[in-house]
Amino acid sequence: MMYEMRIPAGITERIMAEVITKFDLELKHTDEGPILYGKKESLENAQDHIVKALNQRLKELEDR
Repeated sequence: MMYEMRIPAGITERIMAEVITKFDLELKHTDEGPILYGKKESLENAQDHIVKALNQRLKELEDR
């Protein structure tokens, strides 16, 4: 079964490219905005990756 996950605001193109490639996801455009489409486990792994990447970026900005 395939699932959809909305993309949170602030995600960079680099992060999107990483999760799409690494977790074999598809990017779809809807009237409500872009979504990631794929298997549940892949979306959960992508979500974890996105959160880690955002937290790392926040830490980098705080250390400036």
